[in-house]
Amino acid sequence: MQNPPPVQTGKSGTGLDENIASLLAYAFGWLSGLILFLMEKDNRRVRFHAMQSILLNVVVIVVAIVFWIVISILVLILGQLSGMLAGIAWILSVLLWLVFLAAIVAIWISCMVRAYQGKTFKLPFIGDMADKIVNK
Repeated sequence: MQNPPPVQTGKSGTGLDENIASLLAYAFGWLSGLILFLMEKDNRRVRFHAMQSILLNVVVIVVAIVFWIVISILVLILGQLSGMLAGIAWILSVLLWLVFLAAIVAIWISCMVRAYQGKTFKLPFIGDMADKIVNK
């Protein structure tokens, strides 16, 4: 079974095809999102994906920092009680980090694929904020 051809879309203000520019908004995290958001003046879909990429990366960074702080405090407290409890907490934190990273990679790849297919989709919470910012 052959894959369907990519959706043909118009050009963005950057000179790239709309679907390529939308994909690139996610490709290099907040940096590519910011570059495309600032460069693109006309194409709302590209601007939406760029802003959604920026917001997604901000949320990921904030959640990672909070997670790191909570785990560090937990391991420190448990380390005062028992070395074994601290070891168990550390192992569980590594497993939770791996699950967190796998989820982020899955979301990131899904965003790139959907953007390339020409779909304007909204991530929960983040998508509505991106839409409001773009439509100001």
